[in-house]
Amino acid sequence: MRPQPAPATSYTADDSNVWQNLRSSFAMADCDADPGITMWARRYTSNPERFEDQLAAAAPRLAYVQQVAARHNVAGEFALIPWVESQYRPIAGSKGMPAGMWQIMPQTANAMGIRVDKNFDGRMDVPAATDAIMALLSRYHDDLGDWRLVDYAFNAGEFGIKRVVSQHGSPPAEPVIPKMPVKPVTREHLVKLLAIACVIRDPGRFNVSLPTLSSEQRLVTVSVDNSMPIARAASHAGMSTDELKDINAAFRNGMVDTNASPYLLLPSNKVQQFRNSLLAENNNGTQNVPGTATLPPLGAALSAADGDDASSAPTKSNGGGKRTHTVKSGESLWSIARRYSVDIKQLELWNHLQGAVVKPGQILKVSAPG
Repeated sequence: MRPQPAPATSYTADDSNVWQNLRSSFAMADCDADPGITMWARRYTSNPERFEDQLAAAAPRLAYVQQVAARHNVAGEFALIPWVESQYRPIAGSKGMPAGMWQIMPQTANAMGIRVDKNFDGRMDVPAATDAIMALLSRYHDDLGDWRLVDYAFNAGEFGIKRVVSQHGSPPAEPVIPKMPVKPVTREHLVKLLAIACVIRDPGRFNVSLPTLSSEQRLVTVSVDNSMPIARAASHAGMSTDELKDINAAFRNGMVDTNASPYLLLPSNKVQQFRNSLLAENNNGTQNVPGTATLPPLGAALSAADGDDASSAPTKSNGGGKRTHTVKSGESLWSIARRYSVDIKQLELWNHLQGAVVKPGQILKVSAPG
C-alpha cells in the first residue's frame, strides 16, 4: 500500500513559497535533458511580459493544484499540466469535446464519477476535477513506475501505454523523452510539460520573473447550504459576477446549485465578507445562513468540507452505529468524502474499492466499521 497523501498545507500570512515548494517536488529531468525542452521553454517565454501576466493570472489555481498534487504524492511537474492544456483557463467544451483547465473528455469524466450535464459540468469544478486527476495520476504511477509514462498515459490513454510497455518494455532513463511507438503529440506533451517546469526551475535563464502570491490570493472552498443565483453570491463576496463565475465555472445555468456542489471556491480574502453578508441577510429573514463554522487554516478545506454537518446528511444507521450512504446520480467519491468529513482513502478502504469510481445506487460505509 502506498503512503497516505500528505496533509494540506497551512499558509502563513504572506507565503510566497509556492515556486520553491513546486521546485522541491519536481521528479523529472531538468532543462538541459533534451533540446526540445529548452526550445519550448523559450517559446513559452518569447514575450516575457505577456508570459508573466499569464502566469500571474494562473497562479492562484496553480497553487491550489500544487497542494492537491502534494497530498496525492504526485510529482510536482504534474501541477503544471493545466498550463500545457489550457493555461489554467476554464475552457467550456462543446458536446463530446474536452472541457475545463484539465481538458477532460466526457467519457473520462464519467469513468471518474464527475458529473456532467446541462446545468453542471464537474470538469470545470477546480477542487473536484483536480482531486480526481491527481488520484488518477497516482494510480498510473503505481502501475507504470515512471513519471514519464504517467504523462504519456494522461495524454494517450492508460491502456494504450500499458500495451506499448508490455510489447517493448519499460524505457531506459536515457533518452529522457522515451523513444516509444507513441504519437508525436504524446511525446510533445511530455516535452512541453518539462519545458514549463524548466522555466519554473530557472526563470532568470529566460528573462522572466515569477509572480508573488500572497495568502489573501489563495483559493479556498467555502460551504454553501442553500442554492442561489451566482450574481447574488458574487455580491455577497464583493466580487463581480464574471470573477466568481471564472473560478466556479462548473455552474452552467446562472445558479449556485448545492445539489450539484455544496461549496464555492473563493479567494481567501473574500471569505469573511461572503459569510458576514449571508449572515446579515439571514438576520433580515430572507435566507438561511450557510457554513458558519470557524474558518480553518487556509488550504485545510481541501480535505474537509468547511462548515458541513455530516450528521444532517441522509444516512442509514446500522445497529452497531455504522453509517451508510446511497450514492446519488452525479455524486463522486470525492464529494461524498467531503460531505462526511472523511478521507477519500478511508472510504476506499472501508468499502474495498479499487479506485474512486462509484455508481448511483451503490451503498457505501461512511464511518469506521464497528
